This record gives sequence, structure tokens and C-alpha cells, in this order.
Amino acid sequence: MESIKTKDVQKALDRFLNRDVYLHLETTTGSYAALSGEDKMAVVAYIRNGRIKYHQGQITGNGPYRVGLKLEDGWVYAEGLTDWELRKEQDQLLLAGYDKDGQLAVALELSSKPFPCN
Repeated sequence: MESIKTKDVQKALDRFLNRDVYLHLETTTGSYAALSGEDKMAVVAYIRNGRIKYHQGQITGNGPYRVGLKLEDGWVYAEGLTDWELRKEQDQLLLAGYDKDGQLAVALELSSKPFPCN
């Protein structure tokens, strides 16, 4: 993965417009703190292979970034994104946000085919 370049990420988001795509979205904020013994509540959200179709996708911010996907009846968004990768051969867009210690805090991934569920 590399640091987000908003123009490149926007082009990648546009590749998936108005298509049925599979969504992987997770937040792990707090999980690492709970494991390290800090007195913090673990907070996790996770969805894998949710099928969506969005008609507007946009990246905003000055870093870390936010990506919003406008669905027919609502929104999906992730905030705190720092890195990205476009895997053209797999038709996948991977976005992630890492904290100051390099721990994953948020991931938003899109794919034309379901992600593996290992």
C-alpha cells in the first residue's frame, strides 16, 4: 500500500460507480488498546462481502481522509484513511487507515468478486 493521493483514489472510486460490488468495511479502533491491557473499551465493526451499488463516491479531507459512497437509500463512509492500493488484475480497491503506532484502525475495500472468507 502507499499513501493516499486523492486524485488517484477518486479515479479508482469512479471505476466502481453504478456496479454491483462487494464491500469489506471494518474498524478496529480500541481492539489493540484492549489487548495491550489499557483501560479502554474495545470497539469493532465488521462487514465482509456486503453487496452494494453506489452512484456517487468521493474522497475528502487533508489526511487522514474520508471516503463516502452514496447508495440509493443511504451512505457508507469510512474516516481516518491513510493508505491505498488498486489491484487492477483482481478489480479491487483497498483503502486503510493506520494509527500513529502503525496499527490498522479502519479498512474499506471494494471488489467486483466476493472477498475470500477464510
